[in-house]
Amino acid sequence: MHGRRLAAVVFNPVKVPVETLRHAVAAAEQEHGWAPTEWFETAELDSGTAAARAAIATAPDVVLVAGGDGTVRAVAQEIYRTGVPLALLPAGTGNLLARNLHLTLADLPHAVRTAFTGADRSIDIAFAASRTPDRAVVRRAFLVMAGIGLDANMAANTNPALKKRIGWLAYTDPIARSVLGNKQVNLHYRIDGGRPHALRAHTLIAGNCGTLTANILLLPDAVVDDGLLDVVVFRPKGPFGWARVGSRLATNGLFHRFRSGRWLMQRTPDLKGLNYVQARRFDVRFAAPQLLQLDGDVIGEVTEVSLTVLHQGLMLRVPRDDAEPRDGAPSQRSA
Repeated sequence: MHGRRLAAVVFNPVKVPVETLRHAVAAAEQEHGWAPTEWFETAELDSGTAAARAAIATAPDVVLVAGGDGTVRAVAQEIYRTGVPLALLPAGTGNLLARNLHLTLADLPHAVRTAFTGADRSIDIAFAASRTPDRAVVRRAFLVMAGIGLDANMAANTNPALKKRIGWLAYTDPIARSVLGNKQVNLHYRIDGGRPHALRAHTLIAGNCGTLTANILLLPDAVVDDGLLDVVVFRPKGPFGWARVGSRLATNGLFHRFRSGRWLMQRTPDLKGLNYVQARRFDVRFAAPQLLQLDGDVIGEVTEVSLTVLHQGLMLRVPRDDAEPRDGAPSQRSA
């Protein structure tokens, strides 16, 4: 067995067909001459941190992550320093990182084969250093989006059973309640260490990826390996303002697919209810504690957050045809 490559699997047993996964991994390791795979199960109160640390201790050549975006986030936070590639086996409701990378979602054998035979691609990994109301500071990674306001409240108040059954439609109730309540947040922010600005907003989202569930394109300029965070602030006024925001988000994805549509988007004035900016660092302080979510996981209340990005800091195992990043030069827009 000496000299043979080794894979480790971190899996969420609630979301993964475990026996099917074990058969697929066993077939791949035998076909390609790898050593017997090591297996690490996540715990109910730990989405993957302990399992990731145990997996890393085996010195694997690749770590397969079978679970949703929360599990991927937890494993990435532990593995990025090692340079060991992470292979996605999407098994959650959103699977937003896999969707934004255009990876196969419903073909577990294909995802497993990619882990054993694919190529490696570097993407950015982002971090949120947040201060809690009791003044403690915690630094956590995220790969998709960090959200405050409506975004975090959706993650906190959506019924998990309903979300599993009907997917993104489960968010309609918390969205409606938040819009009707028109709750807004008073904040101060700084872009790349610049001067502070005061703002009153409904929602703030910073992302390394642009597409949400149901293929809603929230951050049209987001690129997973450009070394930048894309930030959007929601500031609609009343139901008519929300209707315009909803219309823009509903058409973003359609326009973005075609060169003529992208040309039109670049020349269409931004809505007053949506303000965009790109930054390597985004610092924000709140007048009152606010909920923070990272890749769908509700972290808790925070009073300050510093969002940063490590350019190409995480190695992913992807299909060989996807190893080269797609072309795309994001435009700079000011909030």
